[in-house]
Amino acid sequence: MNIKIYLTFNLFFLSIAMSAQNILTAEEAMQLTLENNYGIKVANNLVKVSENNANILNSQYLPTLTGNAGATLNIDNTEAEFSNGNVTILEGAESSSYNASVNLNYVLFDGFGRRYNYKSLKEQYKLTELEARETIENTILQLFTVYYSVAQLYENKQVLEQTLNISNDRLKRADYQFNYGQATKLDVLNAEVDINNDSINLINAQQELNNAKRDLNLVTGNALQEGFNVDTNINFVVSLNKADLLQKAVEQNITLQQVNKNILINQYELKTGKSEYLPTIGLTGSYGWNKNNNNAAAFLAVFTNTGISGGLNLTWNLFDGGQTITRIKNAKVNLEIQQLQKEELLLSVKRDFNNAWDDYQNKLTVLKIQEDNIVTSQNNFDRTLEKFKLGQINSIEFRQAQLNLINAELSKNQAKYQAKIAELELLRLSGELLNYQF
Repeated sequence: MNIKIYLTFNLFFLSIAMSAQNILTAEEAMQLTLENNYGIKVANNLVKVSENNANILNSQYLPTLTGNAGATLNIDNTEAEFSNGNVTILEGAESSSYNASVNLNYVLFDGFGRRYNYKSLKEQYKLTELEARETIENTILQLFTVYYSVAQLYENKQVLEQTLNISNDRLKRADYQFNYGQATKLDVLNAEVDINNDSINLINAQQELNNAKRDLNLVTGNALQEGFNVDTNINFVVSLNKADLLQKAVEQNITLQQVNKNILINQYELKTGKSEYLPTIGLTGSYGWNKNNNNAAAFLAVFTNTGISGGLNLTWNLFDGGQTITRIKNAKVNLEIQQLQKEELLLSVKRDFNNAWDDYQNKLTVLKIQEDNIVTSQNNFDRTLEKFKLGQINSIEFRQAQLNLINAELSKNQAKYQAKIAELELLRLSGELLNYQF
């Protein structure tokens, strides 16, 4: 009886605590994940790096400007003999020189290499955006896998709480009947054993629920408050059309889009390689200042020079031993390989989509069957309970009906959330996951 009273009080206060918890909706969970998930933050920062690389400042289109300056100090011992026979000796004679210049270099033409390189950088930026989107899609799918796991475990716990309440009522009835000689001690012991088993199941379910909530908190970047619960209401997308989704999968699948972008980047790289066949024309210019302070032995004591210079140069690599030809041949082969990989990936995407569609439809069918099974199991349990109260069946038969109802409810919970996850996976494959309104 002490065990029963203890569990009753625990369940009473637990139900009060659960009712006071905040409900975390799917929309709120998604928003928190987009804002706080560390993997998404890293992906967004990589996009910023790629955006910087695709800037005009990294395109080689702009000229380079350098400044140079220097100073030299000389201390010499000098002996100068003039034509008239006079000799002048200078010890520790100082001379110095100073210079400064500004140099400009600009490539006027490089065979269109930088043009295609700049386009390649732009496409690499778009590719990084696609990679970030893939990270977001995978993270959102991970989020809702954990989110609905929490919802399933919470509903499972509610089922086990109801089971424990029924077992407590059964123990009361067995105690009452034993005290009045209408039942044996064995019926009381069986009821106590079942209460202990139901209590253990409830404790384990609570632990699994706590672990799942910690997983959910991790995915959301530790942004959840203590004492939260999730929404257990499930809405399925009733307007899904297989042909439309398959077309979107071919056009919008994130992996296929990345492959297309990589092919385009390699096409630009091939054109960049071909630009090495053409000459490079460059423009140079400089402005310089020089000043020399000579010692007394020099003809000029101070010499200063300033000037502007400019030039045009042409460089043409007529033959580099065949290295450029080899690189271009390999680039063409790699491009062909990527085209083959794209065709293979397209087949895989269609296969995965068809598998996901069938899996989704099967899980919806299983859910409908489980919901019907709940009605049957509930009717069976209600009738068994009435017979048990009238003493027409024993405790073993009653327990079996109770277990059948428990298993049916747990199976229905599992089927419901598995169907929802299958739906989300189908939307991810078709590129529609981020467009779905949760």
